[in-house]
Amino acid sequence: MGFLGRNRWSKSYTREGRSFALSGLADFCRATQGLRPGLHSVAASRLNLFILAEYGLLLSALVSMIACSGETKEAEPTIPVQIVAVEKAAVEQKITADAVLFPIAQSALVPKISAPVKKFLVNRGSRVRAGQLLAVLENRDLAAAAQENKGAFDQAQATYTTTTGADLPQELQKAQLEAQAAKQQLDAQQKVFDSRQELFQQGALPRKELDQAGVDLTNARNQSEIAQKHLDSLNAIGKQQTLKSAKGQLESAQGKYEGASAQFSYSEIRSPINGVVTERPLYPGEMAAAGTPLLTVMDISQVIARAHIPQSSAALLKTGDKADLIVAGMVKPIPGKVSLVSPALDPNSTTVEVWVQAKNPGGHLKPGTSVQVSMIARSVPDALTIPAAALVPAPDGTSAVMVVGSCPKSKTASDQCAHQKPVKTGIRDEDRIQVIEGLKAGDRIVASGAYGLPDDSKITSAEAKPEGKDEKE
Repeated sequence: MGFLGRNRWSKSYTREGRSFALSGLADFCRATQGLRPGLHSVAASRLNLFILAEYGLLLSALVSMIACSGETKEAEPTIPVQIVAVEKAAVEQKITADAVLFPIAQSALVPKISAPVKKFLVNRGSRVRAGQLLAVLENRDLAAAAQENKGAFDQAQATYTTTTGADLPQELQKAQLEAQAAKQQLDAQQKVFDSRQELFQQGALPRKELDQAGVDLTNARNQSEIAQKHLDSLNAIGKQQTLKSAKGQLESAQGKYEGASAQFSYSEIRSPINGVVTERPLYPGEMAAAGTPLLTVMDISQVIARAHIPQSSAALLKTGDKADLIVAGMVKPIPGKVSLVSPALDPNSTTVEVWVQAKNPGGHLKPGTSVQVSMIARSVPDALTIPAAALVPAPDGTSAVMVVGSCPKSKTASDQCAHQKPVKTGIRDEDRIQVIEGLKAGDRIVASGAYGLPDDSKITSAEAKPEGKDEKE
């Protein structure tokens, strides 16, 4: 035993070659050759037991090492993923924004005069039509003033009719007769003067009578000229001025009457539009102040959603584009269309105001409600699309997808691997993305589980039955 203790066994083995070697065994055998046979047999028995124990330990180590080596050389794991095909579908680029509803038309009825409210003919919530009388203010003094001015207008109108129809023609006729009479008188005096001048030249008439005939001729000529000038004045100036004076009096009276009638009409409040009464702050008998709204009427047969969006998004929109109003509490969106894209930016928010108009037949959409608008800027009817989850960021900052293909290092033809491929994307429509370049219809890609998946990874469809599983298990 002491010898065995001094000459301890040393063992060595090579893992890669699966070979083992023991040293010291030969030395032990040579040392025991000179012993007695009995001692030799006892030592040999003990040596055999010891060698068997050592071999047992070495065999255990060898099995463990072979098992570890087998684990490191185990086949690459297969990752279950969801695989889909690239499909053609219609995609729409939508621009969404928060908006506030406004009526299609609204009118705040403001009285032009200050007077107590005599009576209201409608209440809040009443439906009215354009031109309908809604309220009356105290107007007895205005009615009297209008009546007075109406009488003055009627009188001026009668005077104008008389002047243009009777007085002026009569005056013209009188002047014409006077001019004719003066002309005849002039002609008669001219004949008398010519006759007496002839007699005077013959010596049959004294000088005095000839001179008298000359004086009468001069007077007749002057009268004829005066009558003719009067007639010409009436025709040229008098007639025009007389008509102008009569017309001026008529227009003045008419203006006063219309002004009084307007003041009277201001006491009657009428609706300028069809709609519903939404505000009525006063009660009958209270004072209505000029410039303060007395009633508010809104036309809510249609509503307008006003939203503010960035300039880059507004550049994609135009009047007539389809849109939807998404209202809280309503299952279906309300269809509408873009009715206005503001040509100028809001200086405070540097955004563009966009209006979306929608019908409101049941009156369920209330002005002032906050809604969300979804406007369709572009539409592609036959685009290549993939699920949004299939898109992964590439190392160079671009977008890529994991395309399903064969495994180049695998000896099994049925094995599938995911290969990263860069793509160029376009419109995003909810959970679908348009692919412009990099894929074609029918290509199979990894839809779910693509993020973080290494390139050339071995994959299997998540719906497929895992390999090596028994139905009993």
